[in-house]
Amino acid sequence: MGLLKKSLLSLAFSGCLLAQTDVTGSSDHPLFPNRMPGHSISNYQQLGFSAYKFRTQPITEVEGKYTRIHYYLKNMNVHPGGLAIRRNYENAIKAAGGEVVFSNPNLSVMRVSRGGVETWVELQASVNTRSRIYFLHIVERQAMAQVITADAMATALDKDGFIALDVHFATAKADILPESRPLIDEAVKMLKARSALRVGVEGHTDDTGTPAGNLQLSEARAKSVVAALIAAGIDAKRLTPAGFGQTKPVADNRSEAGRAKNRRVEIVKKK
Repeated sequence: MGLLKKSLLSLAFSGCLLAQTDVTGSSDHPLFPNRMPGHSISNYQQLGFSAYKFRTQPITEVEGKYTRIHYYLKNMNVHPGGLAIRRNYENAIKAAGGEVVFSNPNLSVMRVSRGGVETWVELQASVNTRSRIYFLHIVERQAMAQVITADAMATALDKDGFIALDVHFATAKADILPESRPLIDEAVKMLKARSALRVGVEGHTDDTGTPAGNLQLSEARAKSVVAALIAAGIDAKRLTPAGFGQTKPVADNRSEAGRAKNRRVEIVKKK
């Protein structure tokens, strides 16, 4: 069996080979769900909007949702080697229809477009050393979201009876990401300006995952937004959280752009 085929098999079955202990709140990126054998996540960061300078020649700066993952190997006796690490990820990108846009002995820069979203990846794994750590920098290209003002929210509630908010959460979790704080602040302003207004806070997901899991996630996210509003001084009696999972899509789940629209929190005017 050739080296590339062996490395691909290693990546595919890595989750079953050795138990791993990851830092709290971390996860593999959906583009690369299977890490190298024996590695755990030692450092993790995710930002809803940031910029990263990919080390192509010349440098390519990409803005969007940013994820950084450091993988740590405890047992050096099972080190796969930098070349095997690089080839695994390069082949995963190619299998997804992407390409390697730049490489040198220390890193590979890759790019793939799926569902209308362009994703850039930088993998740092030197072929000349046996480091315990390899690094991933991933940016899903997007423009910075514009914050809806309190007045715009009030106008939408008067006209339509609801408004959809693009609140960003940690992947598969109910933790509100810091970049959504301005949006929450505007909702607080709107509710304080209309002290008699009672609203439903309704969570929705796309169809990724199971219906039961999505229902639970949407409920948790709705409650998370309600908790943030209460913490800012809004009376809990004015807020009714609810989750609908994937049952009320507003766009086609077959594309990433559609799934992004379906992942939303709606503020609904109550009578």
